[in-house]
Amino acid sequence: MFKINDLVTRNSYNNDVVFKIIEVKDKAYYLKGMNIRLYADSDESDLVLYKKEKIVDDELLIERVDDEINMDRNDFFYLPGKILHIDGDKEYLERCLSLYKKYNVLAYGIHEKEEMVPINIKKYLEEINPDIVIITGHDAYYQKKGDLEDLKAYKNTQNFVKAVVEARKYEKAHDKLIIIAGACASCYEALIKNGANFASSPKRINIHALDPAIVALKISLTDKTKDIDLINILDKTKYGKDSIGGLITKGTMYVGYTRV
Repeated sequence: MFKINDLVTRNSYNNDVVFKIIEVKDKAYYLKGMNIRLYADSDESDLVLYKKEKIVDDELLIERVDDEINMDRNDFFYLPGKILHIDGDKEYLERCLSLYKKYNVLAYGIHEKEEMVPINIKKYLEEINPDIVIITGHDAYYQKKGDLEDLKAYKNTQNFVKAVVEARKYEKAHDKLIIIAGACASCYEALIKNGANFASSPKRINIHALDPAIVALKISLTDKTKDIDLINILDKTKYGKDSIGGLITKGTMYVGYTRV
């Protein structure tokens, strides 16, 4: 009934997330969220074909960012913070890179499987020397495998934590390297305790594909002399403080005068 690349929802979850079918094997359908950083699987009987024309809601999130970015282009010039975005999902990475480009923020994107990031992150940091690094991809919490504090109960939180630890070996100061880490339902507390400035997910819920990029973008475009507006930044994400939390820190943008 369904084929690869069809868009579907699941009846058992009130059809709340739109997925793309990425594999069919042994009568099981393997799914990837179109906007939510989520993998899932399903029986055919639980699936419904998604027939609406448009499902990407990036524009709605971008509008939230647009409302906040007001720069005096007549007299001042701006040097936003440099971003390194490491992502386990190539499609989501490309969408995030398009967002950075829209606001003329210098960003380097690397598609890397989550388990390889701790091994290679030091090399990337040394090559790019970013102000902000994002470590994201896919994650999940499996209640049957352990409680919320047990990292073995998560798909990729252990990999994200190891990557954060390696990044902090490279730069210990939270205000010199801002780390944004995690994906859907990641162990927020473990990521923060091990050195992340921002992490998902306080309530172990899903996050939007663009959420880490929105946080990074806001920090990149905040003056280095000013504290970020933490609550405001979190409000710009799809699900707010339940999906991402973090620390108050300075922005990473230099402001200069005069513009030529």
